[in-house]
Amino acid sequence: MGKLIVNSYEEFAAHLGEELGASEWLQIDQERINLFADATLDHQWIHVDVEKAKAESPYHSTIAHGYLTLSVLPYLWDQIIQVNNIKMLVNYGIEHMRFGKPVITGSRVRLVTKLHQIANLRGTCKTEIEFRIEIEGERKPALEGIAVFLYYFE
Repeated sequence: MGKLIVNSYEEFAAHLGEELGASEWLQIDQERINLFADATLDHQWIHVDVEKAKAESPYHSTIAHGYLTLSVLPYLWDQIIQVNNIKMLVNYGIEHMRFGKPVITGSRVRLVTKLHQIANLRGTCKTEIEFRIEIEGERKPALEGIAVFLYYFE
């Protein structure tokens, strides 16, 4: 399945209730985790101390920060959909977000989405996108919720 192309509010609304697609798999390696730790000043050992995590973590490995998993959502979302004829896109919020399972270092994740709701608010397209960030080979997702985006069509 290729990238979904949307050119207008009406084209977007036609997908209400449908799965919009899935991204490619993205590997979450230790380098990415370390860079995220540096960017966020969160150097908790469970994320960055490989030897201590092998010995003391219940996962016997370091794990990705939950917010690292969340932060790749826009990158993965861009693989699923291309919305044309917009002036601007705003990440408005996330509702009902929950972390389901830690992402073990070296795992691959992907985004799966569904158009939950859409509304035209005086020319602004407000979408609510159900999302799951899945871990390859795992039944339970790493993260799920409803992402709210505002699209300003031209």
